[in-house]
Parts: sequence; structure tokens; C-alpha cells
Amino acid sequence: MVAFSLFAAMLLQGQSKSEWSAYGGDGNGRRFSPLNQIDRTNVRRLKTAWTFNTGETPSKKSAFEATPLFVDGVLYLSTPFNQVIALNPETGGEVWRFDPKLPHNDNTSEVTSRGVSYWRGAKGASRIFLGTLDARLIALDAKTGKPCDDFGVNGAVDLTEGVQLRDRGDYQVTSPPAVAGNVIVVGSSIGDNRAVDVERGIVRGFDARSGKLLWTWNPLPWAERQSRRTGAGNTWSVISVDAARGMVFVPTGSASPDFYGGMRPGDNRDANSVVALKAETGERLWGFQVVHHDVWDYDVAAQPALFTYKGQPAVAVATKMGHVFVLDRLTGKPLVPVEERAVPQSTIEGEQTSASQPFPAYAALSPSTLRPEDAWGPTPEAKAWCADRLSKLRNEGIFTPASLDGSLLFPGNVGGVNWGAMSIDEERGLLIANTNRLATVVRLIPRADFAKGRKDSGTRLQGEFGGQAGAPYAMYRETLVSPAGTPCNAPPWGTVSALSLKTGKIAWETPLGFVRDGTPPGSPNLGGPMSTAGGLVFDAASMDTFLRAFDQESGKELWKAELPASAQATPMTFEYKGRQYVVICAGGHGKLGTKQGDAVVAFALPK
Repeated sequence: MVAFSLFAAMLLQGQSKSEWSAYGGDGNGRRFSPLNQIDRTNVRRLKTAWTFNTGETPSKKSAFEATPLFVDGVLYLSTPFNQVIALNPETGGEVWRFDPKLPHNDNTSEVTSRGVSYWRGAKGASRIFLGTLDARLIALDAKTGKPCDDFGVNGAVDLTEGVQLRDRGDYQVTSPPAVAGNVIVVGSSIGDNRAVDVERGIVRGFDARSGKLLWTWNPLPWAERQSRRTGAGNTWSVISVDAARGMVFVPTGSASPDFYGGMRPGDNRDANSVVALKAETGERLWGFQVVHHDVWDYDVAAQPALFTYKGQPAVAVATKMGHVFVLDRLTGKPLVPVEERAVPQSTIEGEQTSASQPFPAYAALSPSTLRPEDAWGPTPEAKAWCADRLSKLRNEGIFTPASLDGSLLFPGNVGGVNWGAMSIDEERGLLIANTNRLATVVRLIPRADFAKGRKDSGTRLQGEFGGQAGAPYAMYRETLVSPAGTPCNAPPWGTVSALSLKTGKIAWETPLGFVRDGTPPGSPNLGGPMSTAGGLVFDAASMDTFLRAFDQESGKELWKAELPASAQATPMTFEYKGRQYVVICAGGHGKLGTKQGDAVVAFALPK
């Protein structure tokens, strides 16, 4: 009976081409729309159709990263502090609002929500699901916004149950849950670099009607047998769903602590991986690891994208290193060759890094080497400073282990492809993604020196300390920036790039936006692209305040519009009453230092 119910619900999960029913467009996570009313010939005529302000005041850490949904004639979105708002798609008028009454402060690791999820049940029932900063899974009636009283307790499930909390503000949900038939699948966001024994990164499936826990999958079962349990390995990004096959695809992060693995020997299976689970039971079907024994914070941040590759069901995995893996969706076996290559080894006592790492045959979306002779600066003095700094770091490529004197990570732990993920146009055979290229310096600090060194640094250091409590080493990391205030690697520092799925080569690469006036093109960015059958790529994400449209064939910028604030989010599109709209959340990002606000902006062609 359960299997039939799941299958029946899967049939109901279908969507019309005018809808945007999940964070990535649909459960496949391709971020591609078949709509083509707006195309390369008329995109220059796009105008603002409406602007809606949520009324939520940004905080120093908050980030408006949501991608709205459009289902059954209504737009749904969430704010950084987890308010859920339903809007009229034609006017931007508010239909209803739910406020979970979270404290308006920065006492959590992250202050963001990337969106909500939509569940369509039998007999017209529909629900909006939201994961919160205080680790609740909430079910709302999609028509009224009222909590569903028959779900959990008063419409919510406490996700901290069954979790050994170390620091409550560091266990959250920041990405929308996955909807797989009548099962709601949810992971967690766990604060990095705190300790060895942080919370476990379990993934759980709940009944969409009752909130009953159906299953729990632990990504690090081997950690339970250690003398001091390692945590994390969590799924903080977006889970993809193959509804027809009853499969979910879970992207996982690194095991704790991030930069020292001496207390978690071996490859750390299922950390830094994409793992396929049965949606109904949570059974592990297969896993593919993109980094063995991670000591670089190379989480799988991008949502896996499900598509058809040479007639076979496939899943694309993009990484922070700029690598793209293409796997058989049913088995996890590479469809594009993968080579295990020897990599540098750690010199830290007690650490044993992996002898090799996987490299796909496809071209990397971002560069992976930065030598002193490659140093860049806006002045000769800045360039010389960068070259000197680079010459003193351990620097042997993307898998250079952390060291006591400092090691270089490039394109960095926020580099390559981050949570903005990728868009796939199967007809054109293109995978399109934003990339970052920011050199990062990581240094391990012996435990006995940590407290004094952190105190003595005062305000001289602008990076991040991580205690890694329980490990013999703490850590410090910072972006490699010259005294002139610019990165030490040459621009562009961020791009939108297209990879040909037919040739495995870069089809085009375009600098994305600007850091500020007077800087070279190509900004660090957080957010992602959306492509359409009209031959367009829509993208914001950069540190400036523009939404742009690019020609999907060439990468040429065709149109841009200024927004009320920066848009560290991914756009979406839908059609309503015969008119196509493109919508972006423009509220900025506190940690990135961009212009903040509370706007949702829709664009359309003039009537």
C-alpha cells in the first residue's frame, strides 16, 4: 500500500511548462525553462513588471538567497528569517504570509533560506514545506498559509530530535526540503570548523501528511565506531529527485573538522559525495566521492543535476574545484572517464591524506594553479607584494594540504561552482555555471598556541579562525588580498561559463559583473544561472546590483537591469495568462558585503 501511494503521488508531481515547481525548476535541478516568449531578439525590451518588498530588515549576516516557486497560479518564497510569502504573479500583491517568529539577530551560523518546497497531494490538497534556522520542518496550507495541524505538532517537526546538539545555533536548515512523492527529505546546515564532535549530518525522510519519521540515513556510520565521534558530512545544499524511479540524490559536505583529518583516517566514505538513496526507505543505492579524506572544505555545494547523456539517465556533479563529473544515474558509475591522480601529501603530524584524488576528463570550469609569476595587482607595488606572499606559501595545486606556515587553495573553498549550481540545456548540449576564483590561504595552529595567537592578532587579521576543538590543531584562513584591497590572482574573479557536454571543452566564458566601479570585470558571486528555450541565460549573483541576460550560444551580454539591491540568488521564470515573467530576489548578502534590501522584482515584455 505504501509503494502504491508513493507511485500515485509521483504521477501527481508533474508540472506544466509554465511552472517552476521546485528550487531548481523541478526535482531534476536543471534550472532550465522550456519557455521562449522572451528570446534573443526581444530581450532588450524587458521592463520591470512589478516590485514587492518583504518588509524584513536585513541583519549584518543575512542573505536573501531564495528562488521563488510558481505553482497553480501562485508565487511562493521565503525570507532570510524564514517568513513565507505567497504573491499574485501578475501584480506582485501579497496573498498571504506566515511568520515563524524567529529572533531577528545573527546568533546562528547562517541567516538565509534558499526557498520553500511544494507538495501536491490527492483531492487538491497542497502544502508548502519550509526548513528553518532553528531546525524545524514546517508544513503550511498552500492556499491559506496556515500551519497544517495534522503535521507533526501544530504543523511542525523538531529536527533537533535524535541529534546530539553541540551548539544549537549551528544546526539549521537553509535549503528547501526535497519532495519525493509523499516523502519530504531534509538535511541540515552545520557550522564549520568548530570541533571534532559536531552534530551528525543525518538526512531524514518524513511523511508529507503526518510528519512521521519514515527513515534516517547517516552519511558517516564509520564515525560511530571512533573513540571520538566525527560529525558533519551533512547535506546543506539542495537534494535532487528522480520521481519516476523513486530516487533522491544527496550532496554531502566534509566530515569534521574541516582542515585536520588525523582523527578520521581513511577516505571518509560518503562525505564529499553524491549519494543516491531510495526515497521511500532511505536505503543507500550508491555513492560517488569527489574528494577523498577532505581537508580543504571542498563540500559538494551544488545541487546535482539530472539529465539524459547520450541516451542514458545521468547526474551531473559540479564541485568547488571546478570539476564536473557525469555519472550513470542508476549505478553511480562515471559516464565520462575519471582518473585517480597522485596528489601532494600532508607534512602535519598525525595526518594521512589520500594518495590520490579523482579528476574527470571534462575541462575544469576554473583554473587550478596560481604561481608567484602569475601574481596580479592594480599597481606594481601590489603585484610585487602578492608575488612575495605566494612565494612563501606551500602551493602544489588544488589538493595542497594545510600546513603550519600557510598553504594556498585555488580556486579556493568558495571557488569553482558553489550552491548556485548549474543549468543544463539538453537540446543545445550545454552545462552553464557560475564560478569563483579567489585564492585562499589556510594555516594550521598548534592547540597550545591557538588562544594566545588569536588574542595577539587583534584586528590585524581579516580572515576566519576555527577552533576545531578536540583536534591537536586549530585553523586560520583568509582570502589572499593585497594591501590595495584586490585579490592576488588576475581577474576575472567570477564568471558565467558554458561547458559543452558533447566535447567536454569550455564553449565560452564571460566575466560576471563587477566588484565595484573601477575594478576589472568578473566579480566573486553567490547565486546561479537560469537558462531558457529562448536561447538566454539569466544571471545576477555578482557584487553589483544588476540582473543580466546572456546569449546562450556565445556568452555575449544582451541585456541588464539595475536592481534595488544586489541579488545573491538564482532567477526563475514562469508564464501566467500568456505572459512570461523573470523573477529575482534582490536582498544582498551580509557576509559578502553587498548592498542589502528586501526586494522581489519581476520583469516581462511590454504588453
